[in-house]
Amino acid sequence: MSLKHALLGLLSERPASGYDLLKTFDTSLANVWPATQSQIYTELTRLAGSGLITVAAEGPRGRKEYALTDEGLAELRQWLTGTAPQRNTRSDILLRVFFLGVLTPEQARTYLIGLTEMSRESHEQLRGLADSIDWDDGNLSVYGRIALEYGLRFNAMREEWASWAADQLK
Repeated sequence: MSLKHALLGLLSERPASGYDLLKTFDTSLANVWPATQSQIYTELTRLAGSGLITVAAEGPRGRKEYALTDEGLAELRQWLTGTAPQRNTRSDILLRVFFLGVLTPEQARTYLIGLTEMSRESHEQLRGLADSIDWDDGNLSVYGRIALEYGLRFNAMREEWASWAADQLK
């Protein structure tokens, strides 16, 4: 996935300014694909330059509202249907687990307990996010809720696994 496709996806729902897109990232996509303000604005300029989005309106202080073009929608659809998702094979968490044997059993257990707590906290944050959103029938709400459920289940699974793993070291 790329920032390009994330922005095209958000703009498929409705036109938005860079600020609006940044806020949407902070409340939804940041959990799966974080982006900074400068990354978002740089990518919007690129997308507009390539004809995938257009400046639909301009407001005070240089505020621009961007809209998806037909070419942008075609690119988004091609990415969704014609490109296989990349399997994320790197995991800093599991790489560390492989080498916990260089620590004392108590240090290794402390690391795993820390993973349990981190997973619980992440689950609680996502639960709070889910409860704070005014869900509707729009595509971003429907599919955003499905993606959020993945995060909830993943963190619940990782919490259970880390607790089990810590118990293996008793």
